[in-house]
Amino acid sequence: MAKIVIIFDFDRTLIDGDSDRGVVTEMGLTEIFHQLRFTLPWNRLMDRMMMEIQSQGRSIDDIESCLKKMPIDSHIIEAIKSAKSLGCDLKIVSDANQFFIEKILEQHDLLDCFSEIYTNPTSLDDNGNLRILPYHSDALSPHSCNLCPSNLCKGLVMDHIHASSPNDQIPRRFIYLGDGGGDFCPTLKLRECDTVMPRTDYPLWKKISDNSLLIKAEVKEWSSAEELQRILLQLISTITKQEDS
Repeated sequence: MAKIVIIFDFDRTLIDGDSDRGVVTEMGLTEIFHQLRFTLPWNRLMDRMMMEIQSQGRSIDDIESCLKKMPIDSHIIEAIKSAKSLGCDLKIVSDANQFFIEKILEQHDLLDCFSEIYTNPTSLDDNGNLRILPYHSDALSPHSCNLCPSNLCKGLVMDHIHASSPNDQIPRRFIYLGDGGGDFCPTLKLRECDTVMPRTDYPLWKKISDNSLLIKAEVKEWSSAEELQRILLQLISTITKQEDS
């Protein structure tokens, strides 16, 4: 069982851009996207965008082709593969969606590096249209977290991951990488032995800076893919040496 668990956000962390906005732009839906931007929660807005794409005669194959064009920096790819080869357990917790994440990772031969992906699920409706659903089903009682959107509380996901951890004599150490405001809630779940890696000058970094007394975990900020790779692999090396001693 891996002693180091590395949890990545996806948009603006594992990939440099935003997969949702990338698809909207590539598919020529920027105008209607901005018209609806503040009338729907983000998760429902992206589901609506999928319907718009397909109402224009575009297929799920067109969406997949768009996703395959989205790059992942080579330093990120190397960091992921190195961490996996060193025995770390890699997971993704993201407010993107299952189809987008899986297709991008498949394109870069990275999907098998991750043991679990927690994100908004996707499905095909009776007409073959891609639908984006909320991680926390609308059929269930709403979560009570006021830090997170209604469709996904990443803090609750962290609780689930912690609860599924084995009670070994040597506890698992967590490294959490993220950029957005939604990554603050799971950061509050980290312990003194864990590390959070916020992207410099992004919302998570600012929330941590403004609420430093609430953070138990060690903070290691990064600003580029090269820096992320260097810091992450240094952390893995340091933790491994501590455990070996």
